[in-house]
Amino acid sequence: MKLLMIYADKFAYKTSKKTLETVEEYEEEKQIEDVLVGFVQVEKEDEEKIDKVETKLIKNLKWAAKKNDTNNILLHSFAHLSLSKAEPEITKLIFNNAEKRLENAGYKTWQTPFGYFLDLDLKAPGKSLARVFKEF
Repeated sequence: MKLLMIYADKFAYKTSKKTLETVEEYEEEKQIEDVLVGFVQVEKEDEEKIDKVETKLIKNLKWAAKKNDTNNILLHSFAHLSLSKAEPEITKLIFNNAEKRLENAGYKTWQTPFGYFLDLDLKAPGKSLARVFKEF
């Protein structure tokens, strides 16, 4: 798994183009403030260790959220961090499980629309630990 975490004063998105045939067609536009955005790439080899990578994902997101003094976490599927890609169903399962576990731990969480390219608007401060990359 590859994980790029960016703390944002503001993160806004709008659905642009559907990329997966298996997802429903819809439009969504949202803006979230004071949020840690996890740009997540689930890789093919992660399919054999779902529980392990899911737990590491959650621990890293909680750590970075704490370091940036926020309780808001947004999960964004970002299949551009590696050439290796897990099946979409596995990625979505990990996202759903992580979101539920984060909410149970007291975090407010969201997911960007899965299976879509998005128009993004990001305002991120230039401070220590506002941008962190992890590979596991």
